[in-house]
Amino acid sequence: MTILDGKQTSQNIQSEIAAEVEQIKARGEKIPHLAAILVGTDGASQTYVGSKVKACARVGFESTLITLEADCTEAELLAEVDKLNTNDEIDGFIVQLPLPNHIDEQKVIEAVNPLKDVDGFHPSNVGKMALNLPCFLPATPYGILQLLERYKVETEGKHCVVIGRSHIVGSPMSILMARNSYPGNCTVTLTHSRTRNLSEITREADILVVALGKAEFLKADMIKDGAVVVDVGITRVDDPSKERGYRIAGDVDYEQVAPKCSFITPVPGGVGPMTIASLLMNTLQAAKGKVAVHG
Repeated sequence: MTILDGKQTSQNIQSEIAAEVEQIKARGEKIPHLAAILVGTDGASQTYVGSKVKACARVGFESTLITLEADCTEAELLAEVDKLNTNDEIDGFIVQLPLPNHIDEQKVIEAVNPLKDVDGFHPSNVGKMALNLPCFLPATPYGILQLLERYKVETEGKHCVVIGRSHIVGSPMSILMARNSYPGNCTVTLTHSRTRNLSEITREADILVVALGKAEFLKADMIKDGAVVVDVGITRVDDPSKERGYRIAGDVDYEQVAPKCSFITPVPGGVGPMTIASLLMNTLQAAKGKVAVHG
């Protein structure tokens, strides 16, 4: 069993980006600049944005953090998006999700300039991804692809089962794993909360991507020996034995499942760090004035 170490792989990618930024500086060219808009004081969102800002510093990017009150209006947020769209200093930016209930998330996503949409959420980028055209890939799926590629996980002709159909992870993963390239060329089954006989389907999977948001949902009896398991979930589970009063769990019952796997991502330290690495890779591409061809 091989652990797909996202923490180390992310560090490797960041080192590669940092070396490229040094070359950009040496040529006297513009340093890549990533901005983030954070609405409200959600603890998890603050942590995520903070880690992105730190990552920018590590690789030598410029970064800007714009914070808005939780009760800001939709119009105020859209005005900030518009400012970033038209600011030539900013190469790429993200609006940290989720947003407060009174703001239409989709409206905000669609307001972002697709050429600066380094989260890969704009319908223009999603459509191009589906057609295998140059685009910004959503950061988490892009990170998963990088993990599979760098660990040389065989995907061609394999049965990939995705659990969860979110627009951020599940749906794009199903598209990317089916495309005619590497990683890809899988036969893909997309499952979700309405899927019947889920365990029968997961036991057929050579590769499982679990993005359901339910702690330790996937048990050992739901996979076959030698499966590749990618755990996207991250949930705080109450645990009085821990100093913080909780532990971080994925969607996979790791202790049970890991011994049966050929490859598995841990939580934490698996997919999470790869999401940030992907965001930096997308920003570097945006700064170069072009989007990468993925496949």
